[in-house]
Formats: sequence, structure tokens, C-alpha cells
Amino acid sequence: MAGFHEVRFPVEVALGARGGPERRTEIVTLASGREERNARWAHSRRKYDAGYGVRSIEGLSAIVAFFEERRGRLYGFRFRDRLDWTSAPKNAPPLPNDQPLGTGNGTRAAFPLIKRYGAVHSPYERPIAKPVEGSVRVAVNGAERVAGTHFDCDATTGIVTFRAGHIPPAGASVTAGFVFDVPVRFDTDFLQVDLSAFEAGAIPNIPLIEFRI
Repeated sequence: MAGFHEVRFPVEVALGARGGPERRTEIVTLASGREERNARWAHSRRKYDAGYGVRSIEGLSAIVAFFEERRGRLYGFRFRDRLDWTSAPKNAPPLPNDQPLGTGNGTRAAFPLIKRYGAVHSPYERPIAKPVEGSVRVAVNGAERVAGTHFDCDATTGIVTFRAGHIPPAGASVTAGFVFDVPVRFDTDFLQVDLSAFEAGAIPNIPLIEFRI
């Protein structure tokens, strides 16, 4: 997409970042004391502070260069969330039956990648737009398909497309496993760096925020 660089934020810094998902809920307290709650966002939005991952002057210099090349908030990029980066539970290696993508109807060729959270009360399906190239495994009715032969996956959009002659038949379950990044941007146009404070142990503030592709 325009305004996005297909490059990953330095992983050694990302491993020390702090953050997680944010939701926006509107709560109205009625005269009776009861509450009415309304979800303002259909999808959560992740926010991080990557400053905690900077361990050296060299690492800080690399982040400054990365920030400059992204022109601050102008261009998005990939970020590896150390807590949530694979389709499998407990960050295990992905398997082709990790996540349900849908059911074939005999003509549908394209299936967007998703990751499901929860199972009983109200499962949340998160769109995955930035899978890692070459990591996507797909199965139809439990039988694994071959990338480049039966299907292709666009690593810039997260869309799995079956090739002609290999489209899932009606009623067939389509599943996938994958490794993925989070599309983010810097949440500031001013990267304040105090070298003397950094050498004294102060943590620089490097805010990142997820955005929809």
C-alpha cells in the first residue's frame, strides 16, 4: 500500500518493547445504575513503547536512522510483537490447521488470513495483513496444500488465493498457519534523544501504534 515500507523494525529492539492491544468502549450509566456498553471499535489496536528495548548507543543510533527513513509518522512498517507473532498457541511453530479461514463454495478462491482469540463466549477474529513471506501453510479439509502449486499468499495483504484447478470444493474447510508482523507507524514526529540521560540509565520514549491496512 502507499505509505508503507515492507521493512521490519529492528527485532533486537522490538524484543524489549512494552505494549499490547487497546480497545475503545463507550459506557453509559443509566439512572437506575445499570450500564450500557458499546464497542466503538470493531478491532483492537496495539500500541507499543520500543524505548525499553534500546540497550546501547549503537541501537539508539539505528532507531534514529530508521525513524528518519520512515519520515516520522509518514510511513508505516512491520513490527514483531514478541508476545503474539504466530498463528499457533503459546508461540509454537505454525501448523496448516491452526486457524480456520472459511468454507469453500466451489468458486471462492481468495481467503484472508485471520487469527481467532477465544472459543466459547465471543471469539474475536483478528485480520492478519502482514504474514511473513514463506511462512504460510494452508490445508483444505485437513490435507496440506503446497504454496506456489495449489495456492499463493500475498505477504503484503494477507490474502491466500487458490490457483485455478485447486479451488476448495463446496463445504470444504480451509485452514492456515503462519508467522506474522503487526503494521505500525511511529506515533510521534519528534524523537527526543537525550544522550546524557540515556547513558545515566534513562529510557527513551519511542511510541509505535498499529494501523489498519
